[in-house]
Amino acid sequence: MKGRDILKSMVNSAEHTKTEAPQAPVAHKPAGAVRAMNLSLGRLNEEAAAAKELREAIAAGDKVVELNPALVEVSFIRDRIPLEGDPQFDELKASIADSGQQVPILVRPHPTRTSNYQAAYGHRRLRAAADLGRPVKAIVRNLTDEQVILAQGQENGPRVDLSFIERALFARRLEEHGFDRDTIAKALSVDKPEISRLLQVAEGVPSEIILAVGPAPKVGRPRWLAFAERLKDSESTKRLEKEIEAPDFSADETNKRFDRLWKAMTATEKRSKDVEAVRTKKGLPLASIERNARGSKITVTSAEFAEFLSSHMHELVARFEQEKQGKSAD
Repeated sequence: MKGRDILKSMVNSAEHTKTEAPQAPVAHKPAGAVRAMNLSLGRLNEEAAAAKELREAIAAGDKVVELNPALVEVSFIRDRIPLEGDPQFDELKASIADSGQQVPILVRPHPTRTSNYQAAYGHRRLRAAADLGRPVKAIVRNLTDEQVILAQGQENGPRVDLSFIERALFARRLEEHGFDRDTIAKALSVDKPEISRLLQVAEGVPSEIILAVGPAPKVGRPRWLAFAERLKDSESTKRLEKEIEAPDFSADETNKRFDRLWKAMTATEKRSKDVEAVRTKKGLPLASIERNARGSKITVTSAEFAEFLSSHMHELVARFEQEKQGKSAD
């Protein structure tokens, strides 16, 4: 059974139980039918998960209401990075325009403003309803802050996953808000070692750079970790800020923005390399000393010279310390 059929049967079942729920979708126009036929397997899985979510809400006795989107504030901690020209959002908005909002969002009464609400999940459906100028269907529950962020994580599990950098930024925001790592791990459905890696990247890459790049779904953990490592050099951050300010940077697709920053950083490193050869009086190579903005590296190419250095290393260190102390005295 397809995801949209699941929704139809589930909503019809809800009507028989006299529980308030979204109406069954109307017949699609030809364009809508073509769009439905071209849904990817991932989208069908999302709809099946949405149907399960609504079915469970109805079974629990939750009531679906219609709210003015202007009265619904986004979650106090955002999990997604805003992206202009998001094809998935455009598809969602077109679907809601054609056949209505199939699945309600989850909100709680606003903690400080009466007659207002705060969304736990369903932010794209909320935005789509606002753009279309129609009420948003919602389930209202009294939720704690922890229940809100756990609900966000549960929604992102079976649906469109957050990219690595979105999860990293979300983890850092949760930690800054005071949540412990056990709660953060539950919200993101990962173990503690992965939380450590997420926070390592989020703490190593400034938020301004992350937001400028965007979600970059094709860029995984290894490249972001390497990116954060290179950014330990303050000069690299300055070079990237200059690249971000380029007039055409924001017009690029999010994954390409990351590639641009990576190339700018590594290309500059290659240009700044200073390599000095270490040779005998006869010109035979023994080693090379490579210096760049990140430090220096000695590569020994002669096995005999390597053995010599190893056996005399303590003497060299002692001489280095002696000369350093002599310069300090002067």
